[in-house]
Amino acid sequence: MAQPAPLNPHHADPGYWDEGALRSETQRVLEICHGCRRCWNLCPSFGNLFKRIDELDDQLNETHPVKEAVAGVYSDSGHAAQADPSLASTKDPVEALSDADRRRVVDECYQCKLCYNHCPYHPPHRYQLDFPRLMQRFKAVEVKAGRGQWRDKLFARVDLVGRLSCAAAPLVNRLNRNSLFRRLLRLGLGVHPGRDLPPFAPRTFRQWWTPRPLSAGGRPRVVLFYTCSVNYNEPGTGRAAVAVLEKNGFEVLCPPQACCGMPHLDGGDIDAAKEAARRNLESLLPYAREGLPILALGPTCSYMLKEEYPALLRSDEARLVGGRTRDICEFLVQLKREGRLSTEFAEFDGTIAYQPACHLKAQNIGFKSKELLELLPKSKVALIDRCSAHDGTWSMKDEYFELSLKTARKLFEEIEAAAPKAVATDCPLSGVQIAQGTGLRPRHPIELIARAYGFQADD
Repeated sequence: MAQPAPLNPHHADPGYWDEGALRSETQRVLEICHGCRRCWNLCPSFGNLFKRIDELDDQLNETHPVKEAVAGVYSDSGHAAQADPSLASTKDPVEALSDADRRRVVDECYQCKLCYNHCPYHPPHRYQLDFPRLMQRFKAVEVKAGRGQWRDKLFARVDLVGRLSCAAAPLVNRLNRNSLFRRLLRLGLGVHPGRDLPPFAPRTFRQWWTPRPLSAGGRPRVVLFYTCSVNYNEPGTGRAAVAVLEKNGFEVLCPPQACCGMPHLDGGDIDAAKEAARRNLESLLPYAREGLPILALGPTCSYMLKEEYPALLRSDEARLVGGRTRDICEFLVQLKREGRLSTEFAEFDGTIAYQPACHLKAQNIGFKSKELLELLPKSKVALIDRCSAHDGTWSMKDEYFELSLKTARKLFEEIEAAAPKAVATDCPLSGVQIAQGTGLRPRHPIELIARAYGFQADD
């Protein structure tokens, strides 16, 4: 007897790429989601999905024989309302979803990952429901079939775009603020002209790091995964991280590294994501084998190293690196609990509005950055637990920019209501969104800790 197809096939399984199997799995998952609706307010995908299902349910009920009879009695014409012919073959509103309806669900998912831990049916539950990976699978099947978006491939080439843009940073930054250039960018790449774009640094973090003298040794070592956003856009965050770690007696190592690969994975290019994983594993693996902590400065990158690399490659090496990876604030809070963190902080007399990044919450590590910021004397940390809805490139796109701002509106309102002296978030793109929505420039928590130690990073 043939074995049933796995509910969540790996991309190495031929069934992963079967479009009929994907449609069946999508139907199964959406039926469960429709029956539960716990995620209705997490993101546009669920809210609009359930709204559409309800619309179809109303239409299907209107064609019910009893309702037709009632409509025939009370209609002005004396005739029952005509059913939509496309609904004639089903009474199931989920089954009645069109391809365009399903496509919208995929397009409005920006891979925040929050629904996974929020879901009562995620593995190891027997339903094996993994909505984010289903959305990834949908895009991967499209890419393999040649139906992927070429702009997603370009946006995913973060290192290439970053190197070129930093080499001409003053010009690129001016162009990104120029209305004519932004109109051209909209025509060519569909980037909304209203979207603030992160500025590029004329000197990357890597360029700052490279001439640093070698340590004499003797101190405990840590590996810094500084991330492409820090390297190309916010090198001050990386310098602050190095200062904090050195203040606490660590030797910081920065081996060669590339973009974590999330943009490729988000766009459905599994092969490119695996290649990015292999490159970084080759660089990080020797240190993981030594037992050194790998400290990531970005929540998306730490999520990739911890969760996605082992899922993509299914190797002991990926699991070892993932197991050694920590968010930098997670690591520092552990030092505090062990009594090894320097608390020689200057006073911070005021409120810090802290927004936890979705990809940190997806790691189930708690609010470590909040715990760290609360160590600053006279600080009051206001937790603003709202999604920024930026994603990597999702909110840059013409068709989603306004939706992203609408989704983030409560975040903006709660930050402004806190009347903070400073705003902090671990995610650089959440920072871009918050700055655009409030006019306040957020900082990575590590920058506020560095300043409390007396270190001032150049902007």
